[in-house]
Amino acid sequence: MPTFVSGPTRVAAVGTKPKEIEEFVGRVNSSTESLSIARMRSPSGWVEPAQRPDFDEFTLVLRGMLRVEHDGGVLEVHAGQAVIAHAGERVRYSTPGADGAEYVAVCLPAFSPDTVHREDA
Repeated sequence: MPTFVSGPTRVAAVGTKPKEIEEFVGRVNSSTESLSIARMRSPSGWVEPAQRPDFDEFTLVLRGMLRVEHDGGVLEVHAGQAVIAHAGERVRYSTPGADGAEYVAVCLPAFSPDTVHREDA
């Protein structure tokens, strides 16, 4: 039988400014460990510490621009574009644009604070 998800659960965010995370599917909202799907709303000037997660993260930008710093350079991912951060890659996300960003992140397996491996801020 399909599992109905009536709405998201708000999850605490890490970073320099308040960021909204709404998990629709994942460890918190649906007890799903194989995958997580969350909508993010990050204000202008938000930055989080670099991380080297044990999961692949697929990110689709809906509005604004998401900056992704990685060991090979910097990507600016705009509305209508996507980026894949592969497990084991060092990445750092930020939203330096005037309007911040709204995006959907899909993690495979599901996001976990124990497997994101953030660097000290």
